[in-house]
Amino acid sequence: MKKHLPVILTGAVTGVIALALVAFGNPANMGFCIACFIRDTAGALKLQSASAVQYVRPEIIGLIIGSFLLSLLKKEFQPRGGSSPMTRFVLGMVVMTGALVFLGCPLRMLLRLGGGDLNALVGLVGFAGGVGIGVLALNRGFSLKRAYTQSTLEGAAMPALVTGLLVMVLLFPVLFAFSESGPGSLHAAVWISLAGGLIVGGMAQRSRFCMAGGIRDQMLFTDFHLLSGSAALLVVVIIGNLILGKFHLGFQGQPIAHTDGLWNFLGMALVGWGSVLLGGCPLRQTILAGEGSTDSAITILGMLIGAAICHNFGLASSADGATFNGKIAVGVCALILLAVTLLNSNRKGAKA
Repeated sequence: MKKHLPVILTGAVTGVIALALVAFGNPANMGFCIACFIRDTAGALKLQSASAVQYVRPEIIGLIIGSFLLSLLKKEFQPRGGSSPMTRFVLGMVVMTGALVFLGCPLRMLLRLGGGDLNALVGLVGFAGGVGIGVLALNRGFSLKRAYTQSTLEGAAMPALVTGLLVMVLLFPVLFAFSESGPGSLHAAVWISLAGGLIVGGMAQRSRFCMAGGIRDQMLFTDFHLLSGSAALLVVVIIGNLILGKFHLGFQGQPIAHTDGLWNFLGMALVGWGSVLLGGCPLRQTILAGEGSTDSAITILGMLIGAAICHNFGLASSADGATFNGKIAVGVCALILLAVTLLNSNRKGAKA
């Protein structure tokens, strides 16, 4: 039990903070959502013009800085990268596309489920299926090749960039776009959001919390260690929403969600498959970027551009369901994942 305590505490605390962020102003069932928050930040940077989703989310900044500071404190800051960077950039775009077709990353999927949204249960099945495809790829020797030690400057680039972004937003807010209505206009105070991100970023850095990794490890090794953190988060959020009177079981009328089951399933299948190929879910990528992984930093940039493309070209879903363009994009992204999987697999490297 002692071995599992850090990841269980990370899941539980993340659940509590997510509930608190909603109480302080974040959209319902969106205390944290890495995909949505990167999408909002892309809007604030004027990379996409959807007026309802434009806001620099301090939670993302906090996650990266929190991981960075704790990794420095624990002497775990390790600048490294060079493992198929352009492939990772494209995979970041693919994962973002799947997430915005579903309307949430794996973390928000759990938060939605914890609020009673059964559409998220459909997404969870798709996500697990996508992870399963990724596990098959790993068993066939899939690899994006090794990463190499890099300079401290390289490793610190992403923490420095998000710190600079925070300073710019605080000192020169006129330079950015901010939503006046819609999800982008709903947020907790900057310092509350930043504090929440810092705490979760530090705890996730220590515990290696990752939902895709949890399902992957269970499938590969029958190891429930990482998955116990996700279970703790879900239990805490369900209990918290029941206490607060915000648990509404069903498919219809859920906040910032749609009932198009097939595309909820397929969108999250892309996220699960892509996350295994990348070595971690979107949350894990932000934590690794804070630890000095330039590969994860490149992935985050891919997600940022992917979010801009999704909204500029009508790929992102809405409460009405998946768009025609979004459905086409899911098919294209599945072909991209298949190509990346096949071209980077080696049967000789597979398990005996």
